Amino acid sequence: MTALDARRRVLRSEIAQQQAAIGRLLAARHAAGAPDALRLALSGNDPGDVARKLYYLSQLSRAGAAIVASYRADVEELETLRGEAAVKAERLDEVLRNQRGDREKLFAEQRTRRRVLETVAVEIRRGRREIRVMRADEARLAKLIEEIGRLLASRPGASVVTIHKVPQAGAGSGPFEAQRGRLRLPVRGELLGRYGAPMEASGATSKGLFIRAKEGTPVHAVAHGQVVFADWMRGFGNLLIIDHGDAYMSVYAYNETLFKQVGDPVAMGERVAMVGATGGREQSGLYFEMRHLGKTFDPMRWVDTN
Repeated sequence: MTALDARRRVLRSEIAQQQAAIGRLLAARHAAGAPDALRLALSGNDPGDVARKLYYLSQLSRAGAAIVASYRADVEELETLRGEAAVKAERLDEVLRNQRGDREKLFAEQRTRRRVLETVAVEIRRGRREIRVMRADEARLAKLIEEIGRLLASRPGASVVTIHKVPQAGAGSGPFEAQRGRLRLPVRGELLGRYGAPMEASGATSKGLFIRAKEGTPVHAVAHGQVVFADWMRGFGNLLIIDHGDAYMSVYAYNETLFKQVGDPVAMGERVAMVGATGGREQSGLYFEMRHLGKTFDPMRWVDTN
Protein backbone atom coordinates (compact mmCIF):
# COMPACT_ATOMS: atom_id res chain seq x y z
CA MET A 1 0.00 0.00 0.00
CA THR A 2 1.36 3.43 -0.94
CA ALA A 3 1.62 6.37 1.46
CA LEU A 4 -1.10 8.16 -0.51
CA ASP A 5 -3.52 5.27 -0.08
CA ALA A 6 -2.68 5.01 3.64
CA ARG A 7 -3.33 8.71 4.17
CA ARG A 8 -6.66 8.47 2.34
CA ARG A 9 -7.71 5.59 4.60
CA VAL A 10 -6.79 7.61 7.70
CA LEU A 11 -8.74 10.65 6.46
CA ARG A 12 -11.81 8.55 5.67
CA SER A 13 -11.67 7.13 9.21
CA GLU A 14 -11.28 10.58 10.78
CA ILE A 15 -14.12 12.01 8.65
CA ALA A 16 -16.36 9.14 9.70
CA GLN A 17 -15.52 9.79 13.38
CA GLN A 18 -16.11 13.53 12.93
CA GLN A 19 -19.44 12.94 11.25
CA ALA A 20 -20.45 10.69 14.14
CA ALA A 21 -19.34 13.33 16.68
CA ILE A 22 -21.28 16.07 14.88
CA GLY A 23 -24.30 13.79 14.85
CA ARG A 24 -24.00 13.13 18.55
CA LEU A 25 -23.53 16.84 19.24
CA LEU A 26 -26.63 17.80 17.30
CA ALA A 27 -28.62 15.02 18.91
CA ALA A 28 -27.54 16.16 22.39
CA ARG A 29 -28.47 19.77 21.73
CA HIS A 30 -31.83 18.72 20.33
CA ALA A 31 -32.58 16.42 23.29
CA ALA A 32 -31.55 19.00 25.87
CA GLY A 33 -33.46 21.78 24.18
CA ALA A 34 -30.62 24.07 25.11
CA PRO A 35 -31.53 27.79 24.77
CA ASP A 36 -29.35 30.21 23.00
CA ALA A 37 -27.17 32.77 24.86
CA LEU A 38 -29.58 35.73 24.47
CA ARG A 39 -32.47 33.87 26.03
CA LEU A 40 -30.34 32.75 28.96
CA ALA A 41 -29.19 36.30 29.62
CA LEU A 42 -32.78 37.62 29.67
CA SER A 43 -34.33 34.72 31.54
CA GLY A 44 -34.00 36.31 35.02
CA ASN A 45 -32.66 33.08 36.46
CA ASP A 46 -29.92 32.80 39.04
CA PRO A 47 -26.87 34.58 37.59
CA GLY A 48 -24.54 31.77 38.68
CA ASP A 49 -26.68 29.18 36.95
CA VAL A 50 -26.93 31.37 33.88
CA ALA A 51 -23.16 31.82 33.82
CA ARG A 52 -22.60 28.07 34.09
CA LYS A 53 -25.07 27.41 31.27
CA LEU A 54 -23.52 30.16 29.14
CA TYR A 55 -20.07 28.65 29.71
CA TYR A 56 -21.36 25.21 28.88
CA LEU A 57 -23.02 26.60 25.75
CA SER A 58 -19.84 28.38 24.66
CA GLN A 59 -17.75 25.25 25.19
CA LEU A 60 -20.25 23.20 23.27
CA SER A 61 -20.24 25.70 20.41
CA ARG A 62 -16.43 25.80 20.32
CA ALA A 63 -16.27 21.99 20.30
CA GLY A 64 -18.83 21.84 17.52
CA ALA A 65 -16.99 24.53 15.54
CA ALA A 66 -13.68 22.68 16.01
CA ILE A 67 -15.24 19.41 14.88
CA VAL A 68 -16.82 21.08 11.85
CA ALA A 69 -13.56 22.89 10.99
CA SER A 70 -11.59 19.66 11.31
CA TYR A 71 -14.23 17.89 9.25
CA ARG A 72 -14.02 20.51 6.50
CA ALA A 73 -10.21 20.42 6.56
CA ASP A 74 -10.20 16.63 6.28
CA VAL A 75 -12.76 16.74 3.46
CA GLU A 76 -10.65 19.31 1.58
CA GLU A 77 -7.50 17.24 2.12
CA LEU A 78 -9.34 14.13 0.96
CA GLU A 79 -10.46 15.95 -2.19
CA THR A 80 -6.88 17.12 -2.73
CA LEU A 81 -5.64 13.56 -2.30
CA ARG A 82 -8.28 12.34 -4.73
CA GLY A 83 -7.04 14.87 -7.29
CA GLU A 84 -3.42 13.83 -6.71
CA ALA A 85 -4.43 10.19 -6.98
CA ALA A 86 -6.23 10.90 -10.26
CA VAL A 87 -3.15 12.72 -11.63
CA LYS A 88 -0.86 9.90 -10.53
CA ALA A 89 -3.24 7.33 -11.99
CA GLU A 90 -3.24 9.20 -15.29
CA ARG A 91 0.55 9.38 -15.25
CA LEU A 92 0.72 5.68 -14.43
CA ASP A 93 -1.62 4.92 -17.33
CA GLU A 94 0.59 7.03 -19.59
CA VAL A 95 3.70 5.19 -18.37
CA LEU A 96 1.98 1.85 -18.97
CA ARG A 97 0.90 2.95 -22.44
CA ASN A 98 4.44 4.07 -23.21
CA GLN A 99 5.82 0.82 -21.86
CA ARG A 100 3.38 -1.15 -24.01
CA GLY A 101 4.32 0.98 -27.00
CA ASP A 102 8.04 0.53 -26.28
CA ARG A 103 7.54 -3.20 -25.81
CA GLU A 104 5.63 -3.50 -29.07
CA LYS A 105 8.29 -1.41 -30.80
CA LEU A 106 10.99 -3.65 -29.34
CA PHE A 107 9.15 -6.76 -30.49
CA ALA A 108 8.75 -5.23 -33.95
CA GLU A 109 12.46 -4.40 -34.08
CA GLN A 110 13.30 -7.93 -32.96
CA ARG A 111 11.07 -9.37 -35.68
CA THR A 112 12.70 -7.07 -38.23
CA ARG A 113 16.18 -8.11 -37.06
CA ARG A 114 15.20 -11.78 -37.29
CA ARG A 115 13.94 -11.26 -40.84
CA VAL A 116 17.12 -9.38 -41.76
CA LEU A 117 19.28 -12.11 -40.24
CA GLU A 118 17.31 -14.78 -42.07
CA THR A 119 17.71 -12.84 -45.33
CA VAL A 120 21.42 -12.36 -44.70
CA ALA A 121 21.80 -16.06 -43.92
CA VAL A 122 20.06 -16.96 -47.19
CA GLU A 123 22.24 -14.50 -49.09
CA ILE A 124 25.37 -15.90 -47.42
CA ARG A 125 24.38 -19.44 -48.38
CA ARG A 126 23.59 -18.30 -51.91
CA GLY A 127 26.83 -16.33 -52.05
CA ARG A 128 28.81 -19.34 -50.89
CA ARG A 129 27.20 -21.48 -53.59
CA GLU A 130 27.97 -18.80 -56.18
CA ILE A 131 31.56 -18.59 -54.95
CA ARG A 132 31.95 -22.35 -55.24
CA VAL A 133 30.46 -22.30 -58.73
CA MET A 134 32.63 -19.34 -59.77
CA ARG A 135 35.79 -20.99 -58.48
CA ALA A 136 34.82 -24.21 -60.21
CA ASP A 137 34.29 -22.27 -63.46
CA GLU A 138 37.67 -20.55 -63.08
CA ALA A 139 39.33 -23.90 -62.42
CA ARG A 140 37.62 -25.35 -65.51
CA LEU A 141 38.88 -22.48 -67.67
CA ALA A 142 42.40 -22.80 -66.26
CA LYS A 143 42.35 -26.55 -66.94
CA LEU A 144 41.11 -25.96 -70.49
CA ILE A 145 43.88 -23.45 -71.21
CA GLU A 146 46.43 -25.79 -69.64
CA GLU A 147 45.31 -28.62 -71.89
CA ILE A 148 45.36 -26.35 -74.93
CA GLY A 149 48.84 -25.22 -73.96
CA ARG A 150 50.06 -28.81 -73.74
CA LEU A 151 48.61 -29.60 -77.14
CA LEU A 152 50.21 -26.53 -78.68
CA ALA A 153 53.52 -27.26 -77.02
CA SER A 154 53.47 -30.77 -78.44
CA ARG A 155 53.27 -29.51 -82.03
CA PRO A 156 56.41 -29.08 -84.13
CA GLY A 157 57.60 -25.47 -84.12
CA ALA A 158 55.38 -24.69 -81.16
CA SER A 159 57.18 -21.43 -80.40
CA VAL A 160 55.90 -19.93 -83.66
CA VAL A 161 52.21 -19.47 -84.49
CA THR A 162 51.37 -20.79 -87.93
CA ILE A 163 48.98 -18.35 -89.58
CA HIS A 164 47.24 -19.17 -92.82
CA LYS A 165 46.08 -16.29 -94.98
CA VAL A 166 46.89 -13.49 -92.57
CA PRO A 167 45.34 -10.38 -94.14
CA GLN A 168 48.58 -8.40 -93.99
CA ALA A 169 51.92 -8.32 -92.29
CA GLY A 170 53.31 -5.42 -90.35
CA ALA A 171 52.01 -4.24 -87.01
CA GLY A 172 51.10 -7.24 -84.90
CA SER A 173 52.65 -9.82 -87.21
CA GLY A 174 55.88 -10.36 -85.26
CA PRO A 175 56.56 -12.19 -81.97
CA PHE A 176 53.97 -11.38 -79.36
CA GLU A 177 56.53 -9.97 -76.90
CA ALA A 178 57.08 -7.14 -79.35
CA GLN A 179 53.45 -6.04 -78.89
CA ARG A 180 53.93 -4.99 -75.25
CA GLY A 181 52.57 -1.47 -74.86
CA ARG A 182 51.10 -1.45 -78.38
CA LEU A 183 47.87 -3.40 -77.87
CA ARG A 184 44.38 -1.93 -77.94
CA LEU A 185 41.55 -3.11 -75.73
CA PRO A 186 39.34 -5.56 -77.64
CA VAL A 187 36.13 -3.52 -77.25
CA ARG A 188 35.03 0.06 -76.73
CA GLY A 189 33.24 0.48 -73.42
CA GLU A 190 33.54 1.27 -69.73
CA LEU A 191 36.28 -0.51 -67.81
CA LEU A 192 34.54 -1.67 -64.61
CA GLY A 193 36.59 -4.60 -63.39
CA ARG A 194 40.37 -4.46 -63.34
CA TYR A 195 42.89 -7.25 -62.99
CA GLY A 196 43.50 -8.15 -59.35
CA ALA A 197 40.44 -6.29 -58.06
CA PRO A 198 38.38 -8.02 -55.32
CA MET A 199 35.39 -9.88 -56.70
CA GLU A 200 32.51 -8.90 -54.39
CA ALA A 201 32.37 -11.19 -51.33
CA SER A 202 34.16 -14.15 -52.87
CA GLY A 203 37.52 -13.34 -51.34
CA ALA A 204 39.07 -13.96 -54.77
CA THR A 205 40.53 -11.42 -57.17
CA SER A 206 39.72 -10.85 -60.81
CA LYS A 207 41.91 -12.71 -63.30
CA GLY A 208 41.10 -10.27 -66.08
CA LEU A 209 39.15 -7.19 -67.13
CA PHE A 210 35.43 -6.59 -67.45
CA ILE A 211 34.50 -3.95 -70.04
CA ARG A 212 30.86 -2.96 -69.99
CA ALA A 213 29.44 -2.36 -73.47
CA LYS A 214 26.15 -2.61 -75.34
CA GLU A 215 25.11 -5.91 -76.81
CA GLY A 216 26.23 -6.21 -80.39
CA THR A 217 29.34 -4.05 -79.95
CA PRO A 218 32.19 -5.54 -82.05
CA VAL A 219 34.92 -7.45 -80.23
CA HIS A 220 38.37 -7.29 -81.87
CA ALA A 221 41.42 -9.52 -81.55
CA VAL A 222 44.17 -7.71 -79.64
CA ALA A 223 46.86 -9.26 -81.82
CA HIS A 224 47.34 -11.71 -84.67
CA GLY A 225 47.04 -15.38 -83.85
CA GLN A 226 44.92 -18.47 -84.27
CA VAL A 227 41.63 -19.50 -82.67
CA VAL A 228 42.11 -22.52 -80.40
CA PHE A 229 38.68 -22.54 -78.68
CA ALA A 230 35.29 -21.24 -79.83
CA ASP A 231 32.34 -22.67 -77.93
CA TRP A 232 29.95 -22.13 -75.02
CA MET A 233 31.36 -22.73 -71.53
CA ARG A 234 29.55 -22.58 -68.19
CA GLY A 235 30.23 -19.36 -66.34
CA PHE A 236 31.75 -17.68 -69.41
CA GLY A 237 29.03 -18.04 -72.04
CA ASN A 238 30.24 -17.97 -75.63
CA LEU A 239 33.98 -18.15 -75.18
CA LEU A 240 36.78 -17.47 -77.66
CA ILE A 241 40.48 -18.19 -77.02
CA ILE A 242 43.24 -17.04 -79.37
CA ASP A 243 46.78 -18.39 -79.35
CA HIS A 244 49.38 -15.70 -80.12
CA GLY A 245 52.45 -17.92 -80.02
CA ASP A 246 55.26 -18.11 -77.48
CA ALA A 247 52.70 -19.55 -74.97
CA TYR A 248 50.63 -16.32 -74.99
CA MET A 249 46.84 -16.49 -75.24
CA SER A 250 43.93 -14.03 -75.03
CA VAL A 251 40.48 -14.96 -73.72
CA TYR A 252 37.14 -13.31 -74.71
CA ALA A 253 34.02 -14.28 -72.74
CA TYR A 254 30.27 -13.45 -72.41
CA ASN A 255 29.95 -12.95 -76.17
CA GLU A 256 26.60 -12.89 -77.91
CA THR A 257 28.01 -14.25 -81.18
CA LEU A 258 31.32 -15.78 -82.25
CA PHE A 259 32.56 -15.07 -85.78
CA LYS A 260 35.50 -17.45 -85.71
CA GLN A 261 35.95 -21.19 -85.36
CA VAL A 262 38.81 -23.33 -84.06
CA GLY A 263 41.76 -23.17 -86.47
CA ASP A 264 40.81 -19.80 -87.99
CA PRO A 265 43.66 -17.30 -88.24
CA VAL A 266 43.01 -13.75 -87.02
CA ALA A 267 44.79 -10.45 -87.51
CA MET A 268 45.29 -7.67 -85.00
CA GLY A 269 42.10 -5.63 -84.75
CA GLU A 270 39.99 -8.13 -86.67
CA ARG A 271 36.38 -8.53 -85.49
CA VAL A 272 36.04 -11.94 -83.84
CA ALA A 273 32.79 -11.67 -81.82
CA MET A 274 29.97 -9.42 -80.61
CA VAL A 275 29.39 -8.29 -77.03
CA GLY A 276 26.66 -10.12 -75.13
CA ALA A 277 25.54 -11.12 -71.65
CA THR A 278 25.88 -14.90 -71.87
CA GLY A 279 27.15 -17.03 -69.01
CA GLY A 280 24.61 -15.73 -66.50
CA ARG A 281 25.68 -12.10 -66.61
CA GLU A 282 23.28 -9.38 -65.41
CA GLN A 283 24.76 -6.75 -67.71
CA SER A 284 26.30 -6.94 -71.14
CA GLY A 285 30.02 -6.60 -71.61
CA LEU A 286 33.22 -8.43 -72.39
CA TYR A 287 35.34 -10.39 -69.94
CA PHE A 288 38.94 -10.36 -71.20
CA GLU A 289 42.00 -12.23 -69.99
CA MET A 290 45.59 -12.57 -71.13
CA ARG A 291 47.74 -15.54 -70.18
CA HIS A 292 51.32 -16.69 -70.54
CA LEU A 293 52.21 -20.31 -69.87
CA GLY A 294 48.67 -20.70 -68.58
CA LYS A 295 49.06 -17.94 -65.94
CA THR A 296 47.07 -14.73 -66.04
CA PHE A 297 48.70 -11.29 -66.06
CA ASP A 298 47.45 -7.70 -66.18
CA PRO A 299 46.44 -6.84 -69.76
CA MET A 300 46.64 -3.10 -69.01
CA ARG A 301 50.43 -3.37 -68.84
CA TRP A 302 50.37 -4.31 -72.53
CA VAL A 303 47.80 -1.74 -73.64
CA ASP A 304 48.59 1.59 -75.30
CA THR A 305 46.65 4.03 -73.13
CA ASN A 306 47.53 7.11 -75.21
